[in-house]
Amino acid sequence: MAKKVMLVWTFLVLGLAIMVLGSTHENNITCQQALTDLLPCQPFLTAAAGADQPSGPCCLGVQIVFQAASTTQIRRDLCVCFKNAAAQFGVKPDRAKQIPTLCNIALTIPIDPSINCSTINN
Repeated sequence: MAKKVMLVWTFLVLGLAIMVLGSTHENNITCQQALTDLLPCQPFLTAAAGADQPSGPCCLGVQIVFQAASTTQIRRDLCVCFKNAAAQFGVKPDRAKQIPTLCNIALTIPIDPSINCSTINN
């Protein structure tokens, strides 16, 4: 169950991790670490009852993941991680796309389940 919840955050992290501008958390964040950081976003991403907005801890987790995804390769790896988890655990793409706006985080790459992770260059 806990693994399922962590994987749900994957789709959110997809967009967020791809967009990281710099590293202040870790230089080599793993899929597991990113999913753990995004765990508070799970209710919003799966449209759980009463989860109409991402929580403060969710937005903080998104910021942490973006800051830790400091290289193109890390962002590509996290992209694959998030796509796989989102597909398995029912993340609602429309909800994931709302996270940047609702958390007031600027992203340069769209949150899109059909993105080709190997095309991420920044």
